[in-house]
Amino acid sequence: MPPAFSTAEKARISRLLLETGHQLFTTQGLRKTSLEELVAPAGVAKSTFYLFFDSKESLYLELMLRQTARVTRKVIDEALLSTPDPREGLRRFLRATLDELSTNPLWRRLMTHPEEMQAVARKLDPARVTGMAENPVTALHDHIAARQAKGEIVGDDPAVVIGVLQTVLLVPMNAERLGDPDRHPQILDLLIDIVATGLTPEKS
Repeated sequence: MPPAFSTAEKARISRLLLETGHQLFTTQGLRKTSLEELVAPAGVAKSTFYLFFDSKESLYLELMLRQTARVTRKVIDEALLSTPDPREGLRRFLRATLDELSTNPLWRRLMTHPEEMQAVARKLDPARVTGMAENPVTALHDHIAARQAKGEIVGDDPAVVIGVLQTVLLVPMNAERLGDPDRHPQILDLLIDIVATGLTPEKS
C-alpha cells in the first residue's frame, strides 16, 4: 500500500524531484539518469516516484512545460514578432535564442541532444508534447510559413529555414574552434546578419 503523505510532504517531494531532475537531466541527460538518483535527495523509495510522475520522461516534459511560456515570450513575442521587418525579426530571434541557450541549461541540452525530446515523445502521448501551449518551435514554424507565403522569407519549406537557424545556434557550442575568443561576438554578429539577409529577399 503506498505511503500516505501530508500536503506539505507532497509539496516537498515534488519540489525535490523537479530540482534533482533539472540538475541531472542538464548535466548527464535523460538516458543516463536513474530513478535511484532522482529519488535519493527526497529520501523516498523508487515506487514513490510513480505517485508523482509516470516516468522519467514525464518529469522531463514537466520541466520543459514550466519553462515554455517564458522562453516563447522571450524569443518569439519579444524578439521574432517585435518588428514588422522579417529580416530584423530573424536577427532578434537568433540573438534572443543565443542568450537563452547561454543561461538556460535545460534548453541548451535540448539543442545539443534533440534525441532526448524524441525519446520523451515516444514514451508519452505525442499530442501532449507537440501540442503544448505556447511552444516556441511551433510558433517559429508557423511564422516562417506565413512569411514564406507572402514572399518575405525565401523558400517554401519552413523546416529548411529552421535548420539554417539551428545551425547558427550551434556555433557557440563549438566556440573553441573559432580561433580568437575576443572575436567571437563579432563573428556571431556577422554570421547572424549574413543568415538573416540571405533568408529574406531584398525589398523592391
